[in-house]
Amino acid sequence: MIARLIAAGGCIPHTLLALILLLSSTGAQQTTLSRKLMERTAAPYPALARSMALQGTVRVEALLSPDGSVKNVEIKGGHPVLAQAAVNAVRPWKWEAAPHDSRETVEE
Repeated sequence: MIARLIAAGGCIPHTLLALILLLSSTGAQQTTLSRKLMERTAAPYPALARSMALQGTVRVEALLSPDGSVKNVEIKGGHPVLAQAAVNAVRPWKWEAAPHDSRETVEE
C-alpha cells in the first residue's frame, strides 16, 4: 500500500494506492497474495516534520498474525522524523484473516 506522508490537514493522508503482500518464509513456498485492509486509523503529522515542512515516503514492513492484527512493524526506509509516525499509524491497522502469518510492505 503506497500513500504519501505530507502535511494535509494535520494528518497523514488516507489514500491507499497499492498493496503488496509477501508471505513470511516459514519453510513453505513464498507466494504473493492480497489481503484486504479492514481497519485503518490516521496518525497525527509530527509537529517537528510540520515545522521543518518535511515531506517524504517511509517504507515499513508489518508482520501480520493470522487474525489480521499487526504483530510487529520494522522501518525499512525513509526520513527518521516521519518514520515513527508511520510505524505508529500502521500498528493498529487490521487486515482480513489468513491461514498463517504474513508480511506487508507499506509505503506511507
